[in-house]
Amino acid sequence: MFNGPLTVRGALALLPGIALLLAVGLAGKWAQAELKAIGAATHTPLPDIEYVLWAILFGLVIVNTVGVRPVFRPGVATYEFWLKAGIVLLGVRFLLLNLVKLGGLAFVQIIVDMVVAGAVILLAARLLGLSGKLGSLLAIGTSICGVSAIVAAKGAIRAKNSEAGYAIAAILTLGAVGLFTLPALGHAIGLTDHEFGLWAGLAVDNTAETAATGYLYSPEAGKTAVLVKSVRNGLIGFVVLGFAIYWAARGEGEAPQGGAARAKFLWQKFPKFVLGFVAVAAVATAGLLSKGQIANVDNLSKWAFLLTFAGVGLSTDFRQLAKSGWRPFLVAVIGLVVVAAISLGLVLLASRVLGWYR
Repeated sequence: MFNGPLTVRGALALLPGIALLLAVGLAGKWAQAELKAIGAATHTPLPDIEYVLWAILFGLVIVNTVGVRPVFRPGVATYEFWLKAGIVLLGVRFLLLNLVKLGGLAFVQIIVDMVVAGAVILLAARLLGLSGKLGSLLAIGTSICGVSAIVAAKGAIRAKNSEAGYAIAAILTLGAVGLFTLPALGHAIGLTDHEFGLWAGLAVDNTAETAATGYLYSPEAGKTAVLVKSVRNGLIGFVVLGFAIYWAARGEGEAPQGGAARAKFLWQKFPKFVLGFVAVAAVATAGLLSKGQIANVDNLSKWAFLLTFAGVGLSTDFRQLAKSGWRPFLVAVIGLVVVAAISLGLVLLASRVLGWYR
């Protein structure tokens, strides 16, 4: 998102888009409060629609009707920065012991989910006649971390720009689908906040959509979803390295040779904001912050997520996504269904049969 040092002129160029993110996010807050007020005034049991959904819907309407003008685009693109900042600050609400316990249990589920789903996606891509590298990108994006994983893998496996574009479009489309379908399914199934947070963290590809999906269900589900997704994000380097080695063995990839080179590769691909999340959790665990300070940091994370959710809507242009064609989209659909089904089964098994999360 930011290439090189940010100049004063560059910072000023971001302001219109950031202002738009804030306006859309605050409009979402206003819509939620206004609907509540109307319900109370008329004694009508209106649904309590979270500001998260309102912000995303307002953003979707804007980008898919009048569009986002060029002056706003640089600032709107910062929503990924606000997402990472929100995740780091959210660490203040987790104790390290709970972080390690939940993260360790989620890790087992992630590995099972990733292996099975990745194999199914690669098979579906082959049956539908997609190139091997496009199939690899779809498998990487669906099983690990959406767009970030695809971007990280593109150069390592020497994929074409068009292949990366198709994969990203398919993943973003399915992220939007999951955003609107998973919360409804979660309520229909009767998942607890914790169970749904686990499911969203395991099933939704892109980190921004994962956070939004979780928070649409409840704040508690959102926090759990972000934690589980952060564990998934930490595996990006290992998965990309595995695919790079596979394609390098066929003379079509760039895999680092030797232990030191591979360690450097893993560090380069590792999402550094995950370390910030853990560091903030460590500070909170050590008791270095007062209750008031913890509340302030938590409040800052909510403002960062407010900008993030507005950015999710403003960055989802269905007209552009439709240009990727139906075959990559169909593979992504298969991936979403498989990942959602497997991860839901794993969550229910761990929670209600094995009692891991009691």
